[in-house]
Formats: sequence, structure tokens, C-alpha cells
Amino acid sequence: MTTAPVRPRCRRGPLISAEGLNGVGKTYLTNRAVEALSAKPLMLDEFSQRANGRPGLGEALLQSLREASIGDPFLRGGTPMAEALLLMAIKRHDLDTVLPDLARGQAVVEGRSVDTTAVCQALLLHPDDPDAALQTAVDLLGLASSFRPLPDLTILVTDDASKALERAQRRDRCVFTDEQAEFMRGACVLFERLAATDPVRYRVVDRRHVDEYEAAGQIREWIKGAGGELGCLVEPWQGPGAACMCCGQPISAVAA
Repeated sequence: MTTAPVRPRCRRGPLISAEGLNGVGKTYLTNRAVEALSAKPLMLDEFSQRANGRPGLGEALLQSLREASIGDPFLRGGTPMAEALLLMAIKRHDLDTVLPDLARGQAVVEGRSVDTTAVCQALLLHPDDPDAALQTAVDLLGLASSFRPLPDLTILVTDDASKALERAQRRDRCVFTDEQAEFMRGACVLFERLAATDPVRYRVVDRRHVDEYEAAGQIREWIKGAGGELGCLVEPWQGPGAACMCCGQPISAVAA
């Protein structure tokens, strides 16, 4: 009996996202974690009013959101679903720019990914109904996954919302309005509830229970352990037999 040849497995790097509220410390803690790694991941900036650096189309889309939000720290311009689709387009652009790095086996850490979009836009759509906001956040992640694969690992950094608010105001030298502070409190709760729906993908660092040294250590170990036996990255809108986005092998010919 003839045995079918064994295809080499995909050796792509892991796609990791770091999520959390403004001022929660995710960028600071992630950078501290990465400093101690011998194999450094590629760090991809988050989208916000403060961040720049996405070349070409990515920066143009982000600038449109900044202008429409007129300085709002959460990039809210008044049309939550249109903004959600723009943010998803930015995250698809980000993935496109790092595919060569993933294909070489390098880990990539996104500073906020589609989870932030799901949380913030769901909260805007259902500000007074936490259960509806949670379901909408789950549904928005489903929509996002039709644009691009979700991260292999999502690290959520969380804390008491009032402490995050203090850090964000001190860092950005601003004072949030009462409405903006309330939005942050709602997002804090929704982030934690959303993470509980997918314990396989999420790892949660709760700064209410660990100090910054322990938090950075946890993040470092999770990033180190994110590689290994990863399946091929599937282009969501292509059918069976499509090539892996990283190794180029037909998806049907390798284990996903």
C-alpha cells in the first residue's frame, strides 16, 4: 500500500494581541516582558489618537477616524458600525504588513487587535444593556474573523477602571469627561466578560492581584509559549483547498 507523502507542517510564527483599557499599562508591561526575551517579537503599534506609524493606507484610515472623532480618546465619531468596519480594515492592513514576518517564523505582537474594536463598538451600540453588549461583542468578533484570522493568543491586561483612568489622564495630560470615564468603566467590565467566553485564546493579567513585575513575567512566559504546533492561517473568504497565507500549502493538505 502506497503511503501518501507527509507534508511539512507550517512553521509560521504566532500572532499575539495585547488588549486592555487606556491607561491599564498593557504597552508598558508588554515592552517590559519583551525586553527579557532573547528572541524578540515584532511589535505592532496599537491604534489610538496618540499612535502613528502605519504606512500608506493604514495611516490614512486611522487619520480619518481621528478627524471624525474630534479628539475623542476612544476614536468615537458617532457611527459605531461604520467605525467598526474601518477599524477592522485597519487590522486587516496590519496583518497584511506582517505576513512575511509570520511566514519566517517570527512572533508578532499587536498592540490591540479586533477585540478592542468588538468591545468598544458593542458598548457604543448597547450602553445600557450589558448582556446585549456582550453578545454584540461576540458577534463583532465573528464578523472580524471574516476579514482576517483572529490572534492565536490574546493577552488582556485589566485593572480597577479608576486606576486606569488616573494613569491615562496623567500620561496624556488631560481630564476625561464624566461620560468618558463611565465609558471606560463599562469597557473594563465588558473586556473581562468577553475574555471569559474564550478561555483558550485569552490569558488575563489582573493588576488588582499582581504587581508589575509579576504581570510582566506572566506576559513574557505566555509570549514564549505561544509558538509550537500552530496551524496554517486560513484566508477566511476562500474555500477548501486555498493556500495557507504563510507557508503556501493547500489547507486541505495539512493539519489546521
